[in-house]
Amino acid sequence: MIRHSSPPVLLREHLGRSLRAVRVHQGRTLREVSAAARVSLGYLSEIERGQKEASSELLAAICQALDITLAELLGRVTHELGGAEVINLPVANANAA
Repeated sequence: MIRHSSPPVLLREHLGRSLRAVRVHQGRTLREVSAAARVSLGYLSEIERGQKEASSELLAAICQALDITLAELLGRVTHELGGAEVINLPVANANAA
């Protein structure tokens, strides 16, 4: 029996789609956002198309340029992925040592 598995979910693609959706909703151009985020227009376009992985520093700059928080962006991605199960993981107490 041949099993066809679905392609892996690539976070960069979902991040890019969400960034583009926010930008378009705001009525802003790639040029405007790339200038505000201090990233080349071509690189921002590649990020939006899911072709490049953005560093956390670059994501923060793009979010700031779009006037959204990183948490808002990640919330959009979570929603796009169909929601996520809430998993409560124990957090180490920094004062316990």
